[in-house]
Amino acid sequence: MTDNKNQINIELSEEIAEGIYSNLAIITHSQSEFVVDFVKLMPGVQKAKVKSRIILTPEHAKRLYKALLDNIKKFESVHGPIKEGGEVMPPFTMGGPTAQA
Repeated sequence: MTDNKNQINIELSEEIAEGIYSNLAIITHSQSEFVVDFVKLMPGVQKAKVKSRIILTPEHAKRLYKALLDNIKKFESVHGPIKEGGEVMPPFTMGGPTAQA
């Protein structure tokens, strides 16, 4: 028996379904929110552009972290370990505590 009260219908437009390429994430946070800027950084280009910004509550940021960790484990169990490049990214600061991924 399915509980339809907890079912969520999610709409995905064609534009959003195409996705946005990003090879750098800049993460900042305050006491009440996490801000994740997805950036496209091209080799040899000194200027990078934020392609998308997602703002999350701390609770949702932690849920995203756990979901990513679970999916990475599942991916690696099928495809093997993901190799991490030794490439050093330039420092970015936009105020507040910052981390890069």
